[in-house]
Amino acid sequence: VTQALREAGLESSNLILGIDFTKSNEWTGKVSFNNRSLHAIGDTPNPYEKAISIIGKTLAPFDEDNLIPCFGFGDATTHDTEVFSFHNDHSSCHGFEEVLACYRKIVPNLRLAGPTSYAPVIDVAVDIVENSGGQFHVLVIIADGQVTRSVNTSDRELSPQEESTINSIVNASLYPLSIVLVGVGDGPWDDMKKFDDKIPAREFDNFQFVNFTGIMSKNISLKEKETAFALAALMEIPLQYKAVIELGILGQRTGKAKKVVARPPPVSYRRPTPAPPERMPSNVSSSSPADDQTQATCPICLTNTKDLAFNCGHT
Repeated sequence: VTQALREAGLESSNLILGIDFTKSNEWTGKVSFNNRSLHAIGDTPNPYEKAISIIGKTLAPFDEDNLIPCFGFGDATTHDTEVFSFHNDHSSCHGFEEVLACYRKIVPNLRLAGPTSYAPVIDVAVDIVENSGGQFHVLVIIADGQVTRSVNTSDRELSPQEESTINSIVNASLYPLSIVLVGVGDGPWDDMKKFDDKIPAREFDNFQFVNFTGIMSKNISLKEKETAFALAALMEIPLQYKAVIELGILGQRTGKAKKVVARPPPVSYRRPTPAPPERMPSNVSSSSPADDQTQATCPICLTNTKDLAFNCGHT
């Protein structure tokens, strides 16, 4: 694969990382992660940490500047419409060690939510490509599940989340961007494998799915697993890069990319505590500034200050 990338003329690229924080992560580790949340932080790496580490080993050599923009989606602050950056100032992570460190800090401070849509993270990646002047990028999305479908959605219909994801993938084919979806957890992944077929005509085939759990569960050595993952993740990129060159979209700006502003990472919050029963002098505050700040950090109240009128009731 490395040789094929070189022969295609791809000496380096730029990585973008998206992490799925939807609520299904709480139960899709039943088989593959001993019935624990896939985002559980402990002494042993969880599936997301393993995937990030192996992606770092296998794909980082193709990252030109070792700066990796990282985003989360699907939590209680973003749902299926926005993303949050791993840093308050929207800066990139310096290498995969920092990616892992930020991930471990963020996880305890967020609430898993949903529904699942890959549109927001694809849109922010397109914006990054546009702002780079059309440099070639690879967006790696690590996720536990398929795009949300309602039980009321017929086989011939698309859910709103499927429709937005497909539209974003089609739009992304106007840019030098490859999209790799890495599946962690138990799945099922049947629909995701067929998802590519649901996508209408694109400028080039820019989307691929890799079953991380399937590769990691094989009875082979860790080195062989890492090699198999690298092969699966990179195998289509040489052809995609050639297509980008033939389309003449490398190094070009379209002027049409959505201006995406990522939210800051979720902040720590706790349930507000009732005021002490003693009467306080009217000129003395009943809570410290730190307490006031803590009470005002509910993700909902942060964006809707009017919800604080009768104190936060969202947590």
